[in-house]
Amino acid sequence: MNDEMPFETITSPALEITASRQFTAWLAEQHISLAFTTYQTGKLFLIGLQPSGELSVFERTFNRAMGLYASSNQLYLSSLYQLWQFENALEPGQLHEGYDRLYVPQVGYTTGDLDIHDIALSEQRQILFVNTLFSCLATISQTHSFTPLWHPPFISKLAAEDRCHLNGLAMRDGKPRYMTAIAQTDVADGWRDRRHNGGCVIDIENNEIIAAGLSMPHSPRWHLNQLWLLNSGTGEFGKLDLNRGEFQPITFCPGYLRGLAFSSNFVIVGLSKPRHNKTFSGLALDETLTAKNADARAGLQVIDLNSGDAVHWLRIEGVIEEMYDVVVLPNVQRPMALGFKSDEIRRVITIGA
Repeated sequence: MNDEMPFETITSPALEITASRQFTAWLAEQHISLAFTTYQTGKLFLIGLQPSGELSVFERTFNRAMGLYASSNQLYLSSLYQLWQFENALEPGQLHEGYDRLYVPQVGYTTGDLDIHDIALSEQRQILFVNTLFSCLATISQTHSFTPLWHPPFISKLAAEDRCHLNGLAMRDGKPRYMTAIAQTDVADGWRDRRHNGGCVIDIENNEIIAAGLSMPHSPRWHLNQLWLLNSGTGEFGKLDLNRGEFQPITFCPGYLRGLAFSSNFVIVGLSKPRHNKTFSGLALDETLTAKNADARAGLQVIDLNSGDAVHWLRIEGVIEEMYDVVVLPNVQRPMALGFKSDEIRRVITIGA
């Protein structure tokens, strides 16, 4: 894949990206490209198609790249202590070195190290993000690190203590509506003691817990009038029965799950290899992998919502073992982005109307 990573190629240790046989055809049929982050190695990957129909892989470096939000012409990315707003610099029909999107980091908000997880835009174009360190939903500020908007009812104080590991945000009708947390704890780092079944989903409009007993839930998303999420500690993708408050597993995926995006009746799920430490060890995921005689993977898995079957996959081997977020880039064939490791960003200049 080195020809698709001309400026910041990973060479040591080796990086290998492979895809299932029909993965490229599926991208073409859906008229989409994908973006995903690997915060362990601080990479933003852009996945599309070359003119030949072969896979196009482009990557840039952003320290601790995590949360993503995207449209066809915009991209938002959280990094170690900043939140970046990318803008597409190309006009419709214009190409840059064979790419039909050129995402430029146009605006950077310095937030400090808040451990920002999910990002979204409201219907008023307000930037929203999960401030995991302070256990709250927040927005950017022109004068401060952040402005808090909401916090869970069981959190008594905004403190830099990551009390519950608030991580996921689902928008509904253009407004923030559902959030996930690893545990309902109100002490510093308390969530680590409740990894097996302390996870919950919170309806922030009504300020109430609507589901509990989950194992490290992540990435809630509202799609087709249903709430979908990942029960990461068990390796299950599923949906939430809002009337009964029950998680309904649909598909087991061989990995620790983070990142969830949709394209019509398909869902794209991010898979990571679990870290070998106390936080990720001893989960039900380990037992299921052993029972299925399978190893955890890093990459993407495409699931057909009609059948629950994993129909396509993208697998990453080598230096990258953990992913955080994945987004769909609609009506994009072959995207690229500018970073700060090369001189190219000095030479791309656009003029506003």
